[in-house]
Amino acid sequence: MLFDSHLHIVDRKRLAYPWLAKAGALNRDSLYEDYAREAKRLGITDTLHMEVDVAESDIERETDYVKSLSSDPGNLLRGAIAACRPESTDFPAYLERVLADPFVKGFRRVLHVVPDDVSEGALFRENLKRLGNTRLTFDLCVLPHQISKAVALIDLNPDISFVLDHCGVPAVKDGLSESWSSGIAEVSKRQNVIVKISGVVAYADSDNWSQETLRPFVEHCIASFGWDRVIWGSDWPVCTLGGNLSTWVAATHALMQGVSDDERNRLYHLNAKRLWSL
Repeated sequence: MLFDSHLHIVDRKRLAYPWLAKAGALNRDSLYEDYAREAKRLGITDTLHMEVDVAESDIERETDYVKSLSSDPGNLLRGAIAACRPESTDFPAYLERVLADPFVKGFRRVLHVVPDDVSEGALFRENLKRLGNTRLTFDLCVLPHQISKAVALIDLNPDISFVLDHCGVPAVKDGLSESWSSGIAEVSKRQNVIVKISGVVAYADSDNWSQETLRPFVEHCIASFGWDRVIWGSDWPVCTLGGNLSTWVAATHALMQGVSDDERNRLYHLNAKRLWSL
């Protein structure tokens, strides 16, 4: 049983994705039905949709679209991590609307696509604090050199549950780096952070990686955070840059050989269900 905490759906007929024009092989539709067909064969039983950096005017439309898909019988969708703009004066009103919708489980603002000082702004930080003691999580997607920016936000908000996406986005194809390793160890000291075991196949050499390429990155994250603070995500369709969904699931199972059933279950589904009360 796998709980996929990181599914992206791309439907260019419904929504606008300005970044796709420069996204190479990802500049295509990646529809729910294509994901679900493969996911169900692989033992994925539940998934959360992760925002796909749609045009700002489409942020709430994206949530509505995913929610409409979740009404189909037998679907895997259990909720959404929605996009947000904490740097905007409109954020408080948006937050109130989201809190009224139990389908939305959290927010993400990708920080490596904006200037570093965005997350340092007074309004951004004031608005982020509004998530404290709510049911909403906040996904942090940062590059290794931005870990200090993430730590600053975490330290200012001990009442928010943060999720560090994609093992902290290491440059897997370049091998282990001290900056990434030490950054992961530093973030893991904050007990209100969970790390997402995802994304690493997309950062590897697409033509020349194996489970042993990924192992030091996955194992360092798990060793740093512990089995109670790790969750799994596919990062579909981005994972297809390094194979396909089946490839990443198979690599995950291979990497987990030798761990206990309890440890595996915590990573695969129990921690995610606890985090989002599912």
